[in-house]
Amino acid sequence: MIRNSIRRLRFERGEMTQEELGRLAGCTRQTVIALEQGRYVPSLELAFRIARAFDVSLEDVFRYEE
Repeated sequence: MIRNSIRRLRFERGEMTQEELGRLAGCTRQTVIALEQGRYVPSLELAFRIARAFDVSLEDVFRYEE
């Protein structure tokens, strides 16, 4: 299962909104919501764009748990 730290990272970045993250990462607010709730696993490209939006490594945002 892929877990993420998107919600925590948004709040550590001055309470970035889901819409702001979506705009920076090139996706919709609804996609950000689905990601945060664990209902959607992003493509590799989107995962990298999200990490870049936070200026962190991919591993700082996403982790694999068996």
